[in-house]
Amino acid sequence: MCAPHVMSLVERSLSRRELLGLATGLAALAAVSAKAQGQVSGKAFSNVADLTHVASPSFPMFPGARPMKITEVVTVRKDGYYGNILEVWEHTGTHMDAPAHFVEGGLTAESLPVNRLIAPLAVVNIKDKADRNPDAEVTIDDLLAWERRHGRLPAGAFVAMYSGWESRVGDPKAYVNQDGAGVQHYPGFSPAAAEFLVRERNIVGVGVDTLSLDFGASKDFKSHVTLLGAGKYGLENLANLASVPPSGAMVIVGGPKHKGASGGPTRVMAIW
Repeated sequence: MCAPHVMSLVERSLSRRELLGLATGLAALAAVSAKAQGQVSGKAFSNVADLTHVASPSFPMFPGARPMKITEVVTVRKDGYYGNILEVWEHTGTHMDAPAHFVEGGLTAESLPVNRLIAPLAVVNIKDKADRNPDAEVTIDDLLAWERRHGRLPAGAFVAMYSGWESRVGDPKAYVNQDGAGVQHYPGFSPAAAEFLVRERNIVGVGVDTLSLDFGASKDFKSHVTLLGAGKYGLENLANLASVPPSGAMVIVGGPKHKGASGGPTRVMAIW
């Protein structure tokens, strides 16, 4: 937080030319940040995509979960600075599932080794079959087909499912997609694919552009149990995966770091 007197001291310490330069730089940064994808100068990479939805009280939630609440408590006009109080279920918006979310004694989010939060990104596209069947799953065959095109999954990879489901995110009813019996229908990872990834490949985690790592109609959450039980983490409600190459990118996961976190809202970016 920068209170008004702090900003005043900063202004007095800078020349007019420096202030103009700072303002120009901040404006440029804001313009780039407002976009889901942009160009970044540097030798290591030149593209960045924001894989994160904006969390809000209207964001689709897993049935029974409490929506986010944002309460404005101070404003610049009245108090000299702006701030809100957030009341948020850990599994809101684009968020992380830590192993502890499904496994007694599993790692909580703040305990995950930081080197697992930057990883080679593999995007497995199942949009065609998801368009035909909302209960579509990433299967072992999908993973092997990806490998035939792009080579074996890299060591320490993060595997993301792209189903195109984010096109529904503005309509919570369509996104959750419950039938008359209250059963949800949207894509996820099959238990067999989850087992293959933890037994046969060296991954750090998986992600989906839907509400759950398991497909919506799952009753046993076997993919969650398999992946999180193996110490992997999951990311749910990812965005903009269509803008990322299927291989060759890296993912950066700005995971939650509050005490005892079963997960939490997460800023996720891809670079390539």
